[in-house]
Amino acid sequence: MESLKHHPISLFEVLKAKSTISRYLSPSPLIRYENLSRTLNCHLYIKHENYNPTGSFKIRGGINIMSHIKDRQIKGVVTFSTGNHGLSVGTSAKQFNIPSIIVVPNETNPAKIQLIKDTGANVIEAGNNFDEAAQVVTALNEEKGYYYVHPANEPLLINGIGTEFLEIIETLPDIDAIILPLGGGSEVAATVTTLKILKPEIEIYAVQARASCAAYSSWKNREICMRNNGTFAGGLATGAGYETTFNLYKDALADFILLDEAEILRGIALAAHYTHNMVEGAGSSTLMAAWKLKERLAGKNVVLQFSGANASAAEIKAAYRLPALETGEFSNTLQR
Repeated sequence: MESLKHHPISLFEVLKAKSTISRYLSPSPLIRYENLSRTLNCHLYIKHENYNPTGSFKIRGGINIMSHIKDRQIKGVVTFSTGNHGLSVGTSAKQFNIPSIIVVPNETNPAKIQLIKDTGANVIEAGNNFDEAAQVVTALNEEKGYYYVHPANEPLLINGIGTEFLEIIETLPDIDAIILPLGGGSEVAATVTTLKILKPEIEIYAVQARASCAAYSSWKNREICMRNNGTFAGGLATGAGYETTFNLYKDALADFILLDEAEILRGIALAAHYTHNMVEGAGSSTLMAAWKLKERLAGKNVVLQFSGANASAAEIKAAYRLPALETGEFSNTLQR
């Protein structure tokens, strides 16, 4: 099984993954929003990965890796997650009749934990954050002999996730820029593997939480860094950069935007207000990043990605405790 860790990451492999994943998933919608296009002075589209069966983009990678290991001698799979990756692994493992163990940090979004349990996965709550949960997985892996599906350093996940970007360029070949949340970095790495190869001039922007800025610091310092991991937004909550994904995106980004916690919450409210979608913090972070990049994006064909739909009730409540959205204008909501 170790040989899978050395599987190539390439556009060719993404195309192969597409033929597999298309048997299980329909393309997610790419929708142009006139209200956001007008407000942000660009041609703005949203890729709704939040419409996928698990509510996030990660199911693409889960299906791809399980399709590769289903015929191999394997006792099961194990991973760690703040929610969406674990839900993907649990769902896709069940689909291929493979036992799974998912380790989630203590105080993970209860809604996500229940969704993972509903897949039939064995859920273990351990560690105070993403990185401590990873240490538990290492011990479990040695004990059980399961295949360790790392949420970032896993080529087959990255190739599977890359199918999202093939869908984008097929629908919008004139894309100029894309904004993506970055936690472990699998999605941004997949973007570089696909869109940057097919359209080298594309501008790729990443967004992360200031309270969990390891990936940003790694990109800024051009080497893997560790930082405090304090954001509420699970999809952005990593305390270290990861080698496989970092090596793909380190030279490929146009810029990297940091958001504070209030800005991430504001994104949840604005996503609901402008698009009628209830998106989690990492997913809606791209909307806030677009506001900060407004001048650079003017007049361009811009795609934002809504990466996940699994916001907790507490996060939604906190978002709507912020100043009200009566005017519907970004400028007013940010200044209040």
